[in-house]
Amino acid sequence: MYLKKPERIEALLMVMTCSLMVYAALEHKIRTGLKQSKAFYPDMKQQQTQSPTARWVFLTFEGINTFEFQEHRMVTGMQLYQNALLKILGPPYESFYS
Repeated sequence: MYLKKPERIEALLMVMTCSLMVYAALEHKIRTGLKQSKAFYPDMKQQQTQSPTARWVFLTFEGINTFEFQEHRMVTGMQLYQNALLKILGPPYESFYS
């Protein structure tokens, strides 16, 4: 990366700030959704929590595969707790994995 000019440093900081805001918004949505529905999500130690980190949620969604063939779509590797979280997050998220 070429960050010698102040404008480029400012642009990179803006991108990083926007990324962190999206990350924090998703984490907030997950946590408030879990609390409102009185649901739990397993943490790294497989204990139930209502405040998982976004990083942990992303890690738990690794290994999920979507196969599309003509008009058919198949999702493999989904666990029940992941389906429950997608329902809490709403239709846009749920439709991506169905």
